[in-house]
Amino acid sequence: MEKRWRQLSEAVEGCDQILILLHDDPDPDSVASGAALRFLLSEKLGVEGQVAYRGIIGRAENRALVDYLGVELEQLPSEPLMPELGSKAVAVVDTQPGAGNSPLPAGYPAAIVIDHHSDLDGEGAIFRDVRPWIGASSTIMTQYLRAAGVKPPMRLATALFYGIKTDTKALSRDTSAADVGAYFYLLSFVDVDALVEIENARVPASYFRNLARAMEAAKLYDGVVVSFLDEVDYPDLTAEIADLFLRLEGVNWVICMGVYDETLYISVRARDEAADAEELAQEIIGDEGSAGGRNTLAGGQISLEGKDAHTIAEKLRQRIFEYLNVPQDAQGEPLI
Repeated sequence: MEKRWRQLSEAVEGCDQILILLHDDPDPDSVASGAALRFLLSEKLGVEGQVAYRGIIGRAENRALVDYLGVELEQLPSEPLMPELGSKAVAVVDTQPGAGNSPLPAGYPAAIVIDHHSDLDGEGAIFRDVRPWIGASSTIMTQYLRAAGVKPPMRLATALFYGIKTDTKALSRDTSAADVGAYFYLLSFVDVDALVEIENARVPASYFRNLARAMEAAKLYDGVVVSFLDEVDYPDLTAEIADLFLRLEGVNWVICMGVYDETLYISVRARDEAADAEELAQEIIGDEGSAGGRNTLAGGQISLEGKDAHTIAEKLRQRIFEYLNVPQDAQGEPLI
């Protein structure tokens, strides 16, 4: 890691400022990783960073984390960023240029790319650290802090710990030895009371209305749950519902879909570590949108551009059945 840290340092040599981009609609792992990179570059190299994202931070726990962390996050417009970046140094964290959830197109000359998802083999980055076998980008950033000899402040340590915990489901999925090491290293710095508050953040009444709609729409097909929510209040609600449905006894796969701001969001969850949720997401979305993920969780999106969401959702349902060998004429059992 010391060699990687030297290479990362060299990538921003001569820079005074850097724009740190998270993936769209960032989750705890993305937020914590971006904040950690900002802190590290400022503390060790004197490079000041601005953390930014596109989309919305909608999940109650994620908003609570951002409030607790106290790092100002800039919300970017949905338009392409290329004309606005100019000569700014750019880092991309928990995603990669060209990924479906990235603000940057493929080939953009970023100074730094750090991610734990599938390697897109992108070109142009001065420093690139993409390790798909690691469960969370927060793990990678914890390694950099340790390699640089920097102890994370309590708030940052709590955020990184929560990032690892959420992405690996408390070390129960897609977990490497590095994740375990980072998790227990951070544990001694964690603000336990704050973590409890974040994990139990209050939710609006609309959350329960959306949950009721998701449950009414859900159908069970011999270990597979498919639910189309129609309009949702924020994009990552589909992921939140998918995580909940995966707890259902006897379920091996969950695919949850919902519409937000003229975009169809798809979340895929798998029970078995040997599954390939990313492949399923890519297979059902195809070239109509973008998808990415890991063994047990994945997601994607399709821009509707005036197209009927119900028609597209039905097409995806048919592809889901084909991939998972569910008969096309299967009626499914209502969840409730």
